[in-house]
Amino acid sequence: MATKTSATATTAQSGNIGTVLFDMEGVLSHYDRDARAAHLAALTGTAPDAVRAAIWDSGLEARADAGELAPDAYLRALGELLGCAMDRATWLASRRASITPNDATLALAARAGERCRIAVLTNNGSLVTDHLDALNPPVARLFGGRVYGSAQFGAVKPAARTYLGCVEHLGALPHETLFIDDSDANVQGALDAGLHACLFVDTGTLEHDLRRFGVLHD
Repeated sequence: MATKTSATATTAQSGNIGTVLFDMEGVLSHYDRDARAAHLAALTGTAPDAVRAAIWDSGLEARADAGELAPDAYLRALGELLGCAMDRATWLASRRASITPNDATLALAARAGERCRIAVLTNNGSLVTDHLDALNPPVARLFGGRVYGSAQFGAVKPAARTYLGCVEHLGALPHETLFIDDSDANVQGALDAGLHACLFVDTGTLEHDLRRFGVLHD
């Protein structure tokens, strides 16, 4: 969990922002890792601690998020670590259990979308982005095809290539892009890559920051 030490990280330049790039989990939705581990453990007859060890302690999830493992290879490796077969339906069910949309933040994103292009950049593999309609329907409806996983760019935030790859894919420019994330490290990574960036603390602070950057109508 990021330390919420600062609400924003750049000076506002009203009117210069053409794209607002949001993190997903921790900003547009709440993420419950324990619920995910417990759900997958129940479906596979294993223990939550074993699931945590297989997904996170092993580095497997990080490799998938960085694009080092294709979905089938990731599922196969996860099944081997847990000692069971792992199919997409089981994995997706447990992943869905970890996600609760943040309706207030989504409403702000929708308002930002009236003036700017909006998109999502999340540290996830294609198992998440390809199945977002089922995993996070409100985000899928609002952002459509503009939801990008880090795996697509071959690195996870806070690596510069993640932000720059996404910005280039959108046809945007770094200095005209505002990035929102709940991680101090990811905010700093965006700044280092030449984007504007704000640390997400709560919806009230986010609304203030979006107004400062001129991306919300009064």
